[in-house]
Amino acid sequence: MRVYNLNFWLLCFSSFLFFGSFNMIIPELPDFMRSLGGGKYIGLHIAFFTLTAAISRPFSGKLTDRWGRVPVMIIGAVVTGVVSLFYPFVLNIYGFFFLRLLHGFSTGFKPTGTAAYIADVVPADRRGEAMGIVSFFGMVGMGIGNFVSAKIVTAFSIDALFFTSSAVAVFSVVILLKLKETLQDREKFHKGLLKINVSDLYEPTALRPSIVMMFNTFCFGVVISLFPDFGMYHGIAPEDKGLYFVYFTGASLFARVIGGVLSDKFGRVPVVRVSTLVVATGSLVTGFSYDPTSFFLGGLVFGIGYGLTSPALFAWVADLAPKQSIGKGMSTIFIFLEIGIGTGALMASLFYQGDTSRFPWIFGGAAFLSFLAFLYLVISKPKTDSTS
Repeated sequence: MRVYNLNFWLLCFSSFLFFGSFNMIIPELPDFMRSLGGGKYIGLHIAFFTLTAAISRPFSGKLTDRWGRVPVMIIGAVVTGVVSLFYPFVLNIYGFFFLRLLHGFSTGFKPTGTAAYIADVVPADRRGEAMGIVSFFGMVGMGIGNFVSAKIVTAFSIDALFFTSSAVAVFSVVILLKLKETLQDREKFHKGLLKINVSDLYEPTALRPSIVMMFNTFCFGVVISLFPDFGMYHGIAPEDKGLYFVYFTGASLFARVIGGVLSDKFGRVPVVRVSTLVVATGSLVTGFSYDPTSFFLGGLVFGIGYGLTSPALFAWVADLAPKQSIGKGMSTIFIFLEIGIGTGALMASLFYQGDTSRFPWIFGGAAFLSFLAFLYLVISKPKTDSTS
C-alpha cells in the first residue's frame, strides 16, 4: 500500500481547514474582548481555551482507541463550527469566556484522532515525515487564517469573521466523512466510554516527549497572546498585525517537513535538542526586538524552531506507545501541549497588564523554559527507546 494515499491527503486538507477555522479569530479576540470591557484580561482567552482542551484530551484519547479515529475527529470539527456561530451573540466578558471554554473542549478532539490515524497508516520509519506533512497543512491553514482575519473584519465585520470560521470548520467535517476508519475491533458507543479512570489520564511511555512539549509550547502561549499588541507597539498597522504569525508560519512550514525527515534518519531526540535551542533564540529575538524588521525576524527564527520540534515529538510518542494505546499517547502529549500554551498565555496576561516595557522580560522567561527543555533532554536518560 502506498504511504501517502487518498485518505492521507484528505486528512491533510481537513487539518488545513480545521486549523484555519479556529486560528482566524485569534488576532481579533483582544479587540473583541476590549469591546466587551475585558481589556485587562488579554491573554486569558488563550488560557481558558487551552484549559478545556487539556481536560478533553483523556476523553478524546479513550474514544479514539476504542470507538474510532474518524468519529472523534468529526465530533471535534462539528462542535468547533457550532461554537463559532455564537460569538456574535455574546453580551459580556463572562459569556465570552464561557464560549472559549466550549471552543477549547471541542478542539481537544480532532488533533488526537488525526495523530492516531497517521500512526495507523504510516510505517514507523516514515512517521516523522508524515507528521511533518500533516502539520505543514495545519500550519498553512493557521497562517492563512491569521492573515485573512483582519482583512475580513475590515471589509465586512467581526461577526462575518466568526461566521466564516464556522463555515470553514463545517467544511472540514465534509472532508472527514470520506475517510475510512483504521481502528480494528471498534466498540459501539456507550456511556461507559465517557467514564475516565486514573489509567486513562496519561500514557506513561509518552511522558518524556510530553514534558519537552510542555516547556516548548510555553513560548507559543506567550506569542499568540501578545503578538497583536507587540506588533502595534512597533507601529504595525492594525490590519497587518497578523503578519508576525505569517512569518512564523512560513518559516515553520518547511521546517516541519525537514524536521520530520531528519528525525526519521537521525533520531527524535537529536533533532529536538537542536530545535529547543532555536525556539529559545526566536523568543529572545522577538522579546528584544526594537523595530518591525527585528520583530518579524524573531517570528522567522521562532517558526523554524517550533516547526522542527513538533513532528519529531509526535512521531516519538507514536514510536513508544503500545499499539492499543496510541490514542492515549497522543492525548497525553496534547495535554502537556495545552498546559504549556495555557500557562504561557496566563503568565503573559498576568505580567503584561498593558505595560509594553515588560515584553523583554516575558519573552526572556519563555526562552528560559525552552532552554530547560534542552537541558532535560541532555540530562534525562531514555529507558528502552532507540530515538536518542
